Amino acid sequence: MQMKTSRLEAFSDGVLAIIITIMVLELKAPEETDLNSLLSKTPVFLSYVFSFIYLGIYWNNHHHLFQITQRVNGKILWANLHLLFWLSLIPFTTAWIGQNYEARLPVVAYGAVLLFCAIAYFILQAVIIKSHDNEFPLRKVVGTDKKGKISIVFYVLGIGFTFLNTWLAIAFYGIVAIMWLIPDKRIENSL
Repeated sequence: MQMKTSRLEAFSDGVLAIIITIMVLELKAPEETDLNSLLSKTPVFLSYVFSFIYLGIYWNNHHHLFQITQRVNGKILWANLHLLFWLSLIPFTTAWIGQNYEARLPVVAYGAVLLFCAIAYFILQAVIIKSHDNEFPLRKVVGTDKKGKISIVFYVLGIGFTFLNTWLAIAFYGIVAIMWLIPDKRIENSL
């Protein structure tokens, strides 16, 4: 039996809202009231902003993906849960990297979670395409998915470069976010 996408979208939106809520609850105000105390929280705040942007990118692209998806089946539901699992780890790695942005393991963990989110999204997209006919517009829109593949390569490079310099790794993660900040208009234009 083929299902409509609305329940999956509503569930995913709810999970993403909870993930963002968990992240913001991790932001702790300084106990002191001076500027230096506030400035000491800058890495934690920047990690939150960075992760919020990433979650916004996933939410936006997920929304576009399911605007074009005509029907949902069990494989799509499981692929979507797989993506939500990896996204749900972002608050943990955000808190860790925010407190330890110069330490290798937190930067590697953050990059690994981003990498697995990208792979999960790639899988979800592929399962959706395989679940529709050859004339399904997403098949044409995605094409070879260069941006998706480049993202995965940049995450791997970022993880590798962590062992040279954590800031270089974070820069690779940032480049991927910049690549995805503007949603792909090809999906909107195909609707």
